[in-house]
Amino acid sequence: MTLANDRVGFDREPAAQGNAGARLAPLVLPLLLGISIVSVAFSVTVGASDASLLSLLKAFAGYGMEATALDRDRIVLLELRLPRVLMGFLVGASLAVSGAVMQGLFRNPLADPGLTGVSSGASLGAVVAIILGDRLLGTLAPALGSLLLPLAAFFGGLASTWLLYRVATEGGRTSVAILLLSGIALAAVTGAVTGFLIFLADDRQLRDLTFWSMGSLAATSWPKLAAALLIMLPGLAVAPFLARGLNALALGESAAFHMGIRLQRLKITAIASVAAATGAAVALSGGIGFVGIVAPHLIRMAIGPDHRQLLPAAGLLGGALLVLADSAARTLAAPAELPIGILTAAAGGPFFLWILLKNRARLAV
Repeated sequence: MTLANDRVGFDREPAAQGNAGARLAPLVLPLLLGISIVSVAFSVTVGASDASLLSLLKAFAGYGMEATALDRDRIVLLELRLPRVLMGFLVGASLAVSGAVMQGLFRNPLADPGLTGVSSGASLGAVVAIILGDRLLGTLAPALGSLLLPLAAFFGGLASTWLLYRVATEGGRTSVAILLLSGIALAAVTGAVTGFLIFLADDRQLRDLTFWSMGSLAATSWPKLAAALLIMLPGLAVAPFLARGLNALALGESAAFHMGIRLQRLKITAIASVAAATGAAVALSGGIGFVGIVAPHLIRMAIGPDHRQLLPAAGLLGGALLVLADSAARTLAAPAELPIGILTAAAGGPFFLWILLKNRARLAV
């Protein structure tokens, strides 16, 4: 495979398209916020149980409803569905924002935490915590509780992201060809180590790992959501402060340097934020792919490449997409549940192929 222009990054946007995107941006963000709220409300009311938000509100308002039915609906809606839906939105937003940051950092729309090996490194960290956590950490593992998985995945994602960046960067420029190939190599190595660890796992760990590897939000609880917030929110909160640097970086590292951007600090901050957001997302939801490439690309087509609007819009769209995908996973085969990673791969794979075909002439693949 040869990439004739693999160091160039994004195509320069035509002026007319950029102006149109700038005009649409103030409308897109409120629209996506509304879609996100509706998707969350819809997902809370959908599931194998007939519990509905309306019936619960009526019961609290004093309309007739037996105490046992009220308790059942309260548990289903507030203890099971609501934390799961909020976790789904948080995971989708984290993956989408991480994808947008990586695409800006590497100046290429093909960059994605899953495709570049970041998710595989985070997965390895999570698997190590699941299988060897008690042996390696002793009494510290129970003390960490729900934080153990997100922290292990964070450090795994951080190590893999930094390694990929160092391998793919030479002379201040990053080759997307080396990046993608290094991601494939890293995924193979981490897959081998993960396979060996699975060989050491007991039956209970095997069941947990099998379903987790295909992507699922079924084990979500309020404590796990709180642990996820401690890891993901800092990564998401940092992202808007990267927008100016990523916009300048689109012109090239030399131009960004002369614009006063501290490139090394920008790269380290971006890598750490991606590792935190992606690592925690992978730890708590398993293998959910393509959200990080689909959401940013759709937003970029709508409003242009300005990261000041792109990052928050991608986060909202990614969260809404994953919440709706989880609703489909819970209902398509009810009362059974489909792994959500299967649905995102089925939708995201063709979309990624379309992106490759669209950029074939420029990439010379």
